Amino acid sequence: MQLARMIQAVDLHAAGEPGRVIVGGVLGVPGATMFDKMRHLATHGDGLRKLMLREPRGYPAANCNVILPASHPDADAGYVIMEHLEYPGMSGTNTICVVTALLETGMLPMKEPVTELTLEAPAGLIGIHAECANGKVTSVTFRNVPAFVFHLDRTIEVPQLGTVTVDVAYGGMIYAIADARALGLSLTPDEGRDIVRITEMVKAAAREQVPVVHPDQPGFRGVTIAQLSGPPSRPDAHMKNAVTVSTGDFDWSRPFTWSGVIDRSPCGTGTCARMATLHARGRLQLHEDFVHESILGTTFTGRLIGETMVGSYPAVIPTIRGTAWITGFASYVVDPSDPFPEGYTIRDIW
Repeated sequence: MQLARMIQAVDLHAAGEPGRVIVGGVLGVPGATMFDKMRHLATHGDGLRKLMLREPRGYPAANCNVILPASHPDADAGYVIMEHLEYPGMSGTNTICVVTALLETGMLPMKEPVTELTLEAPAGLIGIHAECANGKVTSVTFRNVPAFVFHLDRTIEVPQLGTVTVDVAYGGMIYAIADARALGLSLTPDEGRDIVRITEMVKAAAREQVPVVHPDQPGFRGVTIAQLSGPPSRPDAHMKNAVTVSTGDFDWSRPFTWSGVIDRSPCGTGTCARMATLHARGRLQLHEDFVHESILGTTFTGRLIGETMVGSYPAVIPTIRGTAWITGFASYVVDPSDPFPEGYTIRDIW
């Protein structure tokens, strides 16, 4: 057998959200920073993302990360995050999966009871505090890049929905955040189709009507993801959310065929963005735990540990704590005669 490509990966989930971590088979990605490496993959190596996320090797809810040598002297390792339509600068669930894969496979040394390390994401340096016992990473707390608010209570016009009020905030990705109750939703699994449709519509309208650019990283621009926020189902949680990750190009002419999947976890960067909006309203203080619930009932615990500025925007420094579990190990290959070396998507589930 002669193969055109072989990639080794660890499959995991963090609070229910799948996160595949490539640990072998990808070499020599050029770039002076992890952001540069991300842009190189997006521009010249996007076949890797398609190969790993599309069928037959991937599926709509999949995320993927490629571990790379760090380019920053303070980082122990770097990683680039890949989703179906974009390369996010940062992702909470993927970070927790990457840390768990690095430590539990021995790629980086595990120290019990706590391993401290620094990872380089495209968005910046991410501080890691991993609690470990008996060879297992029992929880990961990461210190994210600063989160901040572009707009509070901004009204947008959404076809079929009318006037919708959103907050627009950055937590590692740029979010439009809307009240689920105002849109008639309670964020339960049976509402999945409506949650995807509404969040995709809100995202598209916000992206068109509220142009925003990260002041320090102009490569991150525009709303690329939407979040619906509501009251929790669990007594130990403060709020509940549902974030939709797009899996296909948006088309207003197809109102009932939006392509996207709900983040199964409470969403790490989405929680950071939500905490920034709560802090801006005076509803969340520094050093207070914020327990965020997912559509599955799993939770992340967030905390704001400091204040700073990002350009002219007041910002906060968030941490997120969660846990990931390894679900499998795999070698993904491409046969030279395979008609789908970059996979495919079909509208029945994408």
